[in-house]
Amino acid sequence: MDLVYLYGPPAVGKLTVAKELAARTGYRVFHNHLAIDCVRPVFEFGSDPFWRQVRAIREGIVAEAARSGRDLISTTVYSHPDNDPQTMRRFEVVESNGGRVCPVQLTCSEEVLEARVPDSQRRAAGKLATVEGLRRAMAEHDLFTPIPWRESLHLDTGVLGASEAAERIIAEYRLPALDRADHGPTACP
Repeated sequence: MDLVYLYGPPAVGKLTVAKELAARTGYRVFHNHLAIDCVRPVFEFGSDPFWRQVRAIREGIVAEAARSGRDLISTTVYSHPDNDPQTMRRFEVVESNGGRVCPVQLTCSEEVLEARVPDSQRRAAGKLATVEGLRRAMAEHDLFTPIPWRESLHLDTGVLGASEAAERIIAEYRLPALDRADHGPTACP
């Protein structure tokens, strides 16, 4: 089982890259807002019960995928060092079940993030969608430091499109790529 762990600040393109990577590999996508959307109707966004349940859902999905041998692409906003405990737990459950973690940090300039964040699709999806909110998140949390205890592939989505980012992830981690002709897996060069 592979866990491709895409992380970076809001509006960096995690879900866009995840969808492109899924189309090329057949891996399933569990993006960070699936858990948020599940919990938001029950608990106030940002409250302690809210975050406990979001973390429980995310960790539960990763654990079950690892136990089931289901290849997974997961997206998250990693805040250094605040998110280290849950990130470590996710990685440990994958590796203790014989899986492999493939961390990918997506970055781009703050100017690019500010241009992307007010996108109408982000707003419709209930994501952070204002420059003010983005600036507040960046001021309150370290969203640019890579996971320090694990080597990550670093990709600048201000320069790379989703297709090229997916290609680089496949090549770096030697992920099986779908043959577009017959939709069956084929080895990546």
